Amino acid sequence: MPFLIRLLSLLPLQLLHNLGALLGWLAFACSPTYRRHLNNNLALAGDWAKKHRAIAIMEAGKTIFELPKIWLRPRDEVVARVVRVTGWELVEAAWRERNQGILFLTPHLGCFEITAQYYASYRPISVLYRPPKQAWLRPLMERGRGATLKLASADLSGVRTLLKALKRGEAIGMLPDQVPGKGEGVWAPFFNRPAYTMTLAARLAADDATVLLAYAERLVYGAGYHLKLRPLTVSLTGTLEERVVQLNHELEGLIRECPGQYLWGYNRYKVPRGAVPPEGSA
Repeated sequence: MPFLIRLLSLLPLQLLHNLGALLGWLAFACSPTYRRHLNNNLALAGDWAKKHRAIAIMEAGKTIFELPKIWLRPRDEVVARVVRVTGWELVEAAWRERNQGILFLTPHLGCFEITAQYYASYRPISVLYRPPKQAWLRPLMERGRGATLKLASADLSGVRTLLKALKRGEAIGMLPDQVPGKGEGVWAPFFNRPAYTMTLAARLAADDATVLLAYAERLVYGAGYHLKLRPLTVSLTGTLEERVVQLNHELEGLIRECPGQYLWGYNRYKVPRGAVPPEGSA
């Protein structure tokens, strides 16, 4: 399998995206569980989301097939895939603030792997990292990410790493819509249903740091990516739980910008082992 992944990294991005689109349909047809998650999540979001189902199926497959290109190719080649950037002035403004760290919140939207890679070509960034379940995939992932990024494990030591990076005025990044483990989240609305949501992002956003939403839109015909950066539309206030709700609302707004490229098949509403289900659930 590692040999195949290395071989895929040599193929043109357009071909990888075409193969990925086919894989997306194959996964949708062959996996009842994946199909149920995708359909249910789209239905929860509303009619506006369900209209993008076919695109979402294909884009999910592209997410898988583009990974070898992002992980295993030289950094300059990977960064060059970002052919357009919107909102970079927000990053430069944070740089001008002495000791002002940056917290990048990148949901499972577009090519979320390339956002941190792009920033790392300018300045250091530490990203929250959870090892994959497949043991054979771990060295490839760590080699691809670790070559340019500082990896912070999703545990207490990793949190300390992120805090130290912010204090040094560096950038950190995380997937705020990733389901956390027991004790690491709270139940908060996400597209009309309670989702177990990490509290870490809301905690760090309360520190003296610039908080930016980020995603890289996948362009057609393998033309590359459009990196988009957004500030929060509101200042986070209130209790930790209230700030988590506010962040989820911010993520919903970002996903609405490019709904076809959100990973709707991700099991966002699962109950982590040992966690108490939300009130009113069956």
